[in-house]
Amino acid sequence: MTPPKELSSKEQLLSLVEANPFIGQQELADQLGLSRSAVAGHLGQLTREGRILGRAYVLPQRQPIVCIGGTNLDRKLRAVGPLRMGSSNPAQQHESAGGVARNIAENLARLGLPVHLLTAVGRDAAGQTLLTQLQGLGVDCAGCLQAADAATGSYTAVLDPDGELVLALAHMELTDRLDPAFLRQTAPQRAPARWLVADLNLPRETLDELRAEARLRDQRLLLVAVSEPKMARLGTDLRGVELLVLNRGELQALSGQVLPDDAALRAAWRSLHDAGLQRLVMSDGAAGLRFSEGDDLVLLPPPRLNPASIREVTGAGDALTAGIAAALHRDPDDLRGACALGLQLAALTLQSDATVSEALSPALLV
Repeated sequence: MTPPKELSSKEQLLSLVEANPFIGQQELADQLGLSRSAVAGHLGQLTREGRILGRAYVLPQRQPIVCIGGTNLDRKLRAVGPLRMGSSNPAQQHESAGGVARNIAENLARLGLPVHLLTAVGRDAAGQTLLTQLQGLGVDCAGCLQAADAATGSYTAVLDPDGELVLALAHMELTDRLDPAFLRQTAPQRAPARWLVADLNLPRETLDELRAEARLRDQRLLLVAVSEPKMARLGTDLRGVELLVLNRGELQALSGQVLPDDAALRAAWRSLHDAGLQRLVMSDGAAGLRFSEGDDLVLLPPPRLNPASIREVTGAGDALTAGIAAALHRDPDDLRGACALGLQLAALTLQSDATVSEALSPALLV
C-alpha cells in the first residue's frame, strides 16, 4: 500500500489560514517551523494563484454576517373573496424577490449591516435581476452559484383575503447544488464572518459540514427552518449550532411529537439542548415567540398592531430572524433584546405588501 503523501509546507500553511484567517505571519512561521520570509513567499504565491484573497484584517464591527441558502422569485396571489377549492378564484398578484437566506440578507442590508450572500440562481433574467437588486443594496454576492442549465427558483403563495397563507408551492432544486464542494469553493467568503446564517433549504451534507466547521472555528452558526418537511435535513447532532429559529409546527416535526402545552415545549427544548443546541427561538403566531433561557422557553408577546394595517404574512418570519441576527451581531449574549428587535421587524413586514419592508433602516438599531 502506498503511504499517504505528506502535505507540502504551502498546503499546511493554507490549512492554517483557512482555520484562522486572522493568523499572523510570525505565528504561521512558528507553527510550521519556517522562516518568516518563507511564509511571506508562500502567502504571495497562494494569493497569485487565487487560493486566498489577502489578509482578513477586519474590524469587529465590520465583520460580515454571511447568509447561505435559497433565493427565488416570490409570486403572491391574494384572493379577493372566499376561496373555493377546485374552482377558479379571482385574485390580486404581487411579484417580488424571495428566498429565506436572500430575504434575511436584504433585511440586514437595509439595517446598514455588512452582509454577504452565498446562494444559487439561474443564469437567466430573473437570477441576474435578483443579484443586481441585492448588490444595489450593498449585499456582497461574490461566490454565488449561477447555473446555465437551470432556472432560478420560485415560490408561489396563495393567500386568503386577510393575507393569511393558504397554500405555497416552492421550486427550489437549485439550492441542492449548494453542496460541500460549494462550501470549499466559498471558504474565503465565509472565513471573516462573525455570524453565519443558513437556511434548511441546504442539503443535509452541507448542514453537517457547516456544523463541523463552526465547532472548529470561532464562528457562530444560526440555522433557520423553512418548512416542516425539511426539518429532517437537520439531523440529530446539533453540536456547533449556536441558535435555531423555527415555528411551533417545525419544532413538532423535529421532535416527532405534538407539543400542546408549556411542559411539552420545555421538554422538547431540553432534548435539543442535550443534542448540542445552544439556544432556541420558536415563533408562535399571534402569541409572539418563545426564546430559551436556561431550561425554560420564555414567552415574548409581539407589538400591538391594528388588524386593519396588516397586509399579509409572507416574509415576516425572515424579518424576525434578521432582527435577531442583527442584534446578536452587536451583543451575542442578549437573546431577549434580539428577539424584541426581531418582533419589531416582523411587525413592519406584516404591514407591507413587499416580502422585505422598505421601512427598515439603520435607525432601528440605535
